[in-house]
Amino acid sequence: MAIEIKIPTIGESITEVTLVAWHKEDGEFVEEGDILCDIESDKATVELPAESSGTLSIKVEEGTDLAIGAVIASLEEEAGTPKKEATESTEKSAPTATANAPQSDKEVKHPSPAAKKILDEKGVSLELVNGTGKDGRITKEDALNAKAPSKEKAPQATPVQISESFSRDVQREKMTRLRKTIASRLTEAKNSTAMLTTFNEVDMKPLMDLRSKYKDQFLDTHGVKLGFMSFFTKACTLAMKKHPLVNAMIDGDELVIPQYVDTGIAVSSDKGLVVPVVRNSESLSLAQIESEILRLAKKARDGKITIDEMSGGTFTITNGGVFGSMLSTPILNIPQSAILGMHNIVKRPWVVGDKIEIRPIMYVALSYDHRVIDGKDSVGFLKTVKELLEDPSRMLLGV
Repeated sequence: MAIEIKIPTIGESITEVTLVAWHKEDGEFVEEGDILCDIESDKATVELPAESSGTLSIKVEEGTDLAIGAVIASLEEEAGTPKKEATESTEKSAPTATANAPQSDKEVKHPSPAAKKILDEKGVSLELVNGTGKDGRITKEDALNAKAPSKEKAPQATPVQISESFSRDVQREKMTRLRKTIASRLTEAKNSTAMLTTFNEVDMKPLMDLRSKYKDQFLDTHGVKLGFMSFFTKACTLAMKKHPLVNAMIDGDELVIPQYVDTGIAVSSDKGLVVPVVRNSESLSLAQIESEILRLAKKARDGKITIDEMSGGTFTITNGGVFGSMLSTPILNIPQSAILGMHNIVKRPWVVGDKIEIRPIMYVALSYDHRVIDGKDSVGFLKTVKELLEDPSRMLLGV
């Protein structure tokens, strides 16, 4: 009995997905729970497992855009021994018949959908490819390894001499669904908000000294490293108590001002920029914030982050400093009204009292929607964050 494999419902607002990659070959026997393929939506990539055991029949090629509920393959359930084992048993019990079979009785070679596409693009005939898959099936790897037949070039009367050191190659790649969504949202943020950016600079020495002094004890006690992100997150949540509009957003004709802070932490992954959310960050300790950031960042980089874990943030922090950025104007993560940009730490001359000292300095930027946040609140918020970071003991004391 054949069981249809369909695109499952991934999220309430998602109507279309892309089949990114098959993990199993056409005609392969799979066990219940085996991962069949990766499906990419606007916000995340999910894995589709087999609901039962059986022989896989692929109906849709990689890279195809599909509606929710579309049939992409089927599983032929088999009673008793799996097809692979049954074939091996038959081969062992009747070696003479196989060996003596005439050449004309050989089965026609069947490539997988992905393999056929590659061979067609290369212009390689099926007869020239030895299949290594089940029952001699030509797999995607076989197709990739196949060499296209050489073509004789027509003689040129006046050959053009082009240096081999020059390249005129062009690489084209289909934009992933996540990348297209990011592009659309960033463009919408630029076009639909009155965005403005204010800057300040932070002397990181007090914070770096505190971190250096307690990082080993912190790790032993909490099982997680003490980073800068937890301090910045905590400083922002405390600054919002004085400037709550930084945590607000527009909903029609109303301003929505949450009495909690769900902080989005921008994370770079192979799929693009994703923003997992640390819920109720205003109520968490530094250790709890670090643990949650570590958990979410790992899931994001592994492609396991869920839509719920990236939804509903009220404020965002992005750290371009890890890539060496000195200064930037981060773009809002709509419908949020503010985003804090961290940057690299550079030793600079700094006035301490009446003396000039060399201090580790970070530029910080706050981009905000001027429709919601006035200059007084934006500048005041960033100034409060700076003061808390330059005297981190205030965060621990709550003053």
